[in-house]
Order: sequence, then structure tokens, then C-alpha cells
Amino acid sequence: MKKIRPLFDRLYVERLETEEKTKGGLYIPEASKEKGQTGKVLATGTGKVNDAGIMVEFHVKVGDIVFFGKYAGTDIDDTHLILREDEILGIVE
Repeated sequence: MKKIRPLFDRLYVERLETEEKTKGGLYIPEASKEKGQTGKVLATGTGKVNDAGIMVEFHVKVGDIVFFGKYAGTDIDDTHLILREDEILGIVE
């Protein structure tokens, strides 16, 4: 895939892998795994323009690990997606 540069208030995120086994030690079959809800920010857009016409900077930056909703964003492929900043639920520290 070619390099993607997100526009405005969008982020380009790579999903992080989900756990291979449960806390009890059982392995999760590939077909039963859900897509991860955490990811690493690979690129950001320029920001969002508010109602007053002022550019608002992002709260997240490239390299941040973020947590997002299960159905958030638009999938690019199995591991990458485009999200709006307001779909980010939190930054993992």
C-alpha cells in the first residue's frame, strides 16, 4: 500500500495485535478473534477548524497508543484504519 496522509482531523492508525490466549491460558482460534481496539498513530492530519475559524491542534501525536470504539473509523485493510480524533476514547500510557 502507498503511504497515506490523512486530512483535517483524521488519524492513520495501525491496529495492535490482540491476545493469543485468555487469562486462563486457553488459546483463541484465529476465526474467533475480534479486531483490536488499540492502535498506534502512524500519521495525523492538519487539525480541525472550529466555528470561529481557528485551527485546533490534535491531542494525540504520531507514535501514541490509542484506544478507540469497536466500530470506530474506516478500515483500510486488516491492520490499518482512518479515525477522526473525536473517535479516540483515550491514550494508553
